Amino acid sequence: MNNAIRFCLLLACVAVAGCTRASGNAQPNIIVIMADDLGYGDIGVYGASLISTPNLDRMSTEGIRLDSFYASANICTPSRGGLLTGRYPVRLGLTADVARPNNDIGLARDEITIASALQSVGYNTALIGKWHLGSQPQHAPLHYGFDSFYGLLHSNDMHPLMLYQDDQVIEDPVNQSTLTERYTDQALSFIENNRSEPFFLYLAHTFPHTPLHTAAPFEGQSAAGLYGDTVETLDWSTGRILYTLDRLDLDDNTLVIFTSDNGPWFEGSASHLRDRKGASWEGGMRVPFLARWPGTIAAGQVSNEPAMNIDLFPTLVGMAGAAIPEDRPIDGKDILPLLAQGASSPHEALYLFQNDRIAGVRSGKWKLVVESSYRNVITSFDNAQSYYGPAGLLFDLQLDPAETYSYARENPEVVARLRGYLEQARQDLNTTVLENMWFRP
Repeated sequence: MNNAIRFCLLLACVAVAGCTRASGNAQPNIIVIMADDLGYGDIGVYGASLISTPNLDRMSTEGIRLDSFYASANICTPSRGGLLTGRYPVRLGLTADVARPNNDIGLARDEITIASALQSVGYNTALIGKWHLGSQPQHAPLHYGFDSFYGLLHSNDMHPLMLYQDDQVIEDPVNQSTLTERYTDQALSFIENNRSEPFFLYLAHTFPHTPLHTAAPFEGQSAAGLYGDTVETLDWSTGRILYTLDRLDLDDNTLVIFTSDNGPWFEGSASHLRDRKGASWEGGMRVPFLARWPGTIAAGQVSNEPAMNIDLFPTLVGMAGAAIPEDRPIDGKDILPLLAQGASSPHEALYLFQNDRIAGVRSGKWKLVVESSYRNVITSFDNAQSYYGPAGLLFDLQLDPAETYSYARENPEVVARLRGYLEQARQDLNTTVLENMWFRP
């Protein structure tokens, strides 16, 4: 679907739903809220019992919850690159490590981000929170389509850690206990100041990445310890944003998305999913996703259709009427029909990476796993015919979302189909293939 047709369909959808804007401008406001290392099971609607998240639960009740939404990587930097560009991180050269104060890893200057695409069609854009796509001056966020920046260049466990306002250091060292509150105040000011013009706000929270910090009145309130306190602070922040949109009469023309950059690290819950951050199993890459847009996204929807954070680029850029780049591959797909109309996933297959290697393929309810690790040794299931039967482990995520038992023997045709996707993707993405290593008991 070309961009003009997509925008016309959006306008028709908005008109039917009665979604209007005080200024008469049909371009929707867009807010993407990103938690850092928040687990799949850390929100009430995803099963959290020790953490209270009434505002995030409200987003689900008033919008849609995706139960099979993936980060594009199992660590911070590549995942954020995938979200902002719509491209698998391997295309960006962001694979084996994260951006640090002492390295030159960062997003290439010629990459087009959601912010730069929306900026080109009149959006006011802001990044508040954690950037983590380059700590050196040439990789600063103002080079990538953001009109303003308030936050940290990298994770809160890296030093030196300084708080920036645009390109100026305004706090060193950083008082981390009040970061979420200050991010929220900045976000509310941005919304207020841009209430009459279309805006894109990327609110990339620092927590619950460690070290964990929060402030009164949130400290000691959660039944899940300090980790739970930080998540409940994020929930409070989201509630303030929703309240402000309602107060300013922007609710019906603002899409709000909440997600996480990867699975949980040392604390946090991956729920029933296997493994955690840094792994390509479900617990490392399947993350929460909530979307709320009254009048356009029907309330109370739940979908298990597979999608990924690379889908946000074509979806949001298309909604705004901006051009989708044609000079580079965009791996994401437009998921507005999935969000607004309950459509099926636009992907035949999604690829789950371990560094620069494809470790798993998700297609419909099936997932083929070809790589894992054990005691710091990487294990490949590729072509292990004599021991594992068909090449790879095949999981039915509808029947067995914990990836406990392989059904490769029972479904050779599914294995063959997913391996076809795998081999094609390896060529298209120019990925490496691990030497065949595997263990016998």
